[in-house]
Formats: sequence, C-alpha cells, structure tokens
Amino acid sequence: MSSIKFSTEVSQAIAKALPIVALESTIIAHGLPRPSNLEMAREVEAIIRDRGAIPATIALLDGIVLIGCEDNELEAIATRDDISKASSRDLAITFAMKKSAATTVAATAHIAQMAGIQVFATGGLGGVHRGANQSFDESADLTALANLDITVVCAGVKSILDVSATLERLETLAIAVLGYRTHKFPGFYLTDSGFEIEHRVDSASEIAAIIKARSFVDTSNSALIVANPVVNELPRKLHDEILASGLAGVTRDGIHGKNVTPYLLEHFHTASNGASLKVNIEIIKSNAALAADIALALN
Repeated sequence: MSSIKFSTEVSQAIAKALPIVALESTIIAHGLPRPSNLEMAREVEAIIRDRGAIPATIALLDGIVLIGCEDNELEAIATRDDISKASSRDLAITFAMKKSAATTVAATAHIAQMAGIQVFATGGLGGVHRGANQSFDESADLTALANLDITVVCAGVKSILDVSATLERLETLAIAVLGYRTHKFPGFYLTDSGFEIEHRVDSASEIAAIIKARSFVDTSNSALIVANPVVNELPRKLHDEILASGLAGVTRDGIHGKNVTPYLLEHFHTASNGASLKVNIEIIKSNAALAADIALALN
C-alpha cells in the first residue's frame, strides 16, 4: 500500500484538472465536540462540491497520508480516540511510527502544496499567543506559511491570541493579507478584532487575479491570507467575559503550548452554552464556500 493516498474524487479531480480545496482535520478531531464534528465535516465537504469544486480533507491515518478522505476515513478522524494533533514538525514522526493525526494549518498547508493544491479553507489561523514576549509561544502556522505558496481562507486569527503581534509577524514574514469585503481584520468569533487591513477585495475573481499576479511578479514564495469575517459574531460582552475567564483558567491549570488553543475553545463552548460552537461552524462553512469560489475562479 502507498504511504500517500488520494481519495477517489481527488484523484479524479487531479486527472481532470478540476478545482480542489484543501481542508484541515484538527477542527474535526480536536476543535468540535462529537457528533457535531462529523456532521460539520460532511456538510463542509458538501458545500465545496455544491460550489463546483472538490474537497480534500487532509490527515494521517495509521501512517498513511490522506489527501482527501473517503467517508469511513472521515468518520475515523472524527470518532477515534488515538488521533493526535500534528503540526508540520510532527509529520515525519507520525508517518514513520505509523500513527494517526489530525493536521493543523501548518501541516495541512505543507501537504496541500506537496499535492499541488492551491487553495485551503480553515477556521482561524494560529498566531502569536498573549505573553509571548516571555513564553515565546508562537504558532508554527506563521513560519510554515512564510515558506509555502498557498492561499488560505480564514476568519482572521483566533481572538484568544495577541492579534496586534500576530499582524506584525505576518508583515515581517511577508505574508500578504486581504480583507474579503472588509478593511477590518476579523478575530474569529468577532467580525472586527479592532485592527485594520490595508487591502480589500470584493470577489473571488479579484482574489484569483492577485494569486496569478503573485506568480508573475515572483512573490509567491509565501502564503496569501484571505480574511473572511463571520457574519453572526459572538456577542462581544459575552466573548470578552469568556476569554477573560478562559485565560485565567490557562494560568490556574498550568496549560502550555499546543494545549492552550483546544483548552480555550472548549472553555468557550462550555461557557457560552454552545453559542460559540454555532459561530465556529458558520465560520468554516463560509470559508469553505469562498475557497471553492476562488478555486473555480483560478481554474
């Protein structure tokens, strides 16, 4: 058996040069509770198909790199208890040890580029964590995207992060950012994080033209971020209260590194009585739809 497996529809799409959208799997295995995670995964793939593109959910299952998942593989990612969380640094280890893992933004983008997939939809980017001037806690998403030619559709960065510092790092790393129908940089659960975006675009065709121009002027050695704000944000007062209590919990419980984000997302889900879950699902659905439109415009 090959160590890299393309799903049937992704294989057919590659053969026919059809538009493909990569999807991460961490949101399935670690971002949403069961059974909502599997329902969401199937719905997001259906949205991409309905827009005329092919979904390629990326993960590792028993040492096999999956580029696109059959439904039984999607179910395994959503329901098995041995699915770890793999960033790009973990890929070779997980692969060689024949283990299973859901892929982060960094790992998904890396594998997608290996497969020649240009467009990737996710929820929110990782970034610079609060207090990083002491902890040096910064997501590998940023350094990975500084070296990968891929377009990532997201709802900005997670509002649990230091948004200002993250935007500074994106600029330093020459990762371009576009606001989709907005000049306000979104903050995942929030439509406006309080920071401005210089460049606004209003259509998938505009984004496709920029992607092609990046190749022409030879600036496609790093990622392009398309920041697509959620329509129905979490009420801000509620958001701020939950974030404050969640950050206090991180300190109290000694949560560190890559465990911080899933801890805080679970806290948001519990403390908001599921309201944040609805926003999270809306985010990935909206981003998947826009990514499919961009892939079609590129094609």
